[in-house]
Amino acid sequence: MLSYLLFVATVGGIYGLLALSLNLIWGGAGMVNLGLAGFFAVGAYASGLLTTAGQGPILSGWMVALVAGGFAGLIVTLSTTRLREDYLAIVTLGFAEVVRLVAANEFWLTRGTDGISGIPGPWKSTLGQNFNSVYFLIVVAALLVVFFVVRRIDRSPYGRALRAIREDAQVAQVAGKPVLRFKTEAFTLSAAIAGLAGALYGHFTSYIAPDLFLPLITVYIFLAVASGGTGRPAGALLGAYLVMTLLESSRFFVEWIPGTTAVQRAALKELLIAVALILMLRLKPSGVLPERIPPAPRPATGASS
Repeated sequence: MLSYLLFVATVGGIYGLLALSLNLIWGGAGMVNLGLAGFFAVGAYASGLLTTAGQGPILSGWMVALVAGGFAGLIVTLSTTRLREDYLAIVTLGFAEVVRLVAANEFWLTRGTDGISGIPGPWKSTLGQNFNSVYFLIVVAALLVVFFVVRRIDRSPYGRALRAIREDAQVAQVAGKPVLRFKTEAFTLSAAIAGLAGALYGHFTSYIAPDLFLPLITVYIFLAVASGGTGRPAGALLGAYLVMTLLESSRFFVEWIPGTTAVQRAALKELLIAVALILMLRLKPSGVLPERIPPAPRPATGASS
């Protein structure tokens, strides 16, 4: 039972990283990323390939996942600079599908639908049954670092500029803010965080395959950010664990329903999750922890002469 709870808490922490990633651009700059699963996969495959085929150390795999995710995010944003903002959602969705199809078909690189197995975990052979406990602490440490960085950004003048872009990019540009640069930087950082989450996931499960990075992951993370509180890092983190709790508890609940097949139970599980989230958003439309915009600092008054 303890191993199962540690597994759920660890995956919930990885989902928390994805939620913080999405909240940075969607809650911060108003950019919709429907390809979050693609950046998640890029990080997982980058680290998995480096540490299996390349025999590199795990820490270097995590660093490469950060860089690979950020670079992919940079390419995606630069390719949409001359398009309307709503096209970013379409491009990111297409990017995620391209990543998944490449992973499924390029056997020489990703081993295709067989996936990559034997991805090493830190000190896994030495720790034995304690591996889940130690890895949970590693994920928590990464989550706290990312949360601190995102929260600092949210409360800084940079974060206020992102929110101004979210509310009206044209007004922000007239006010002298480099809107394109801010969006590119925010999206690149967001994609890098998603890449790190993918690397942590791969080294925890020891196996990755294209079917693990379906668009449903993106849907879950959007629901997590919306239910927790869009625009607030703590809300995104809370929402990730709320969604993870719903996913796991609904799995046990549908098993108690007699006379249902496996396919029917899977459909009922998704239905229960949808109903629970609809009720949550109906009762808390701004999320459990709604965004609190701090007042702008007042300029210091000069000393009277």
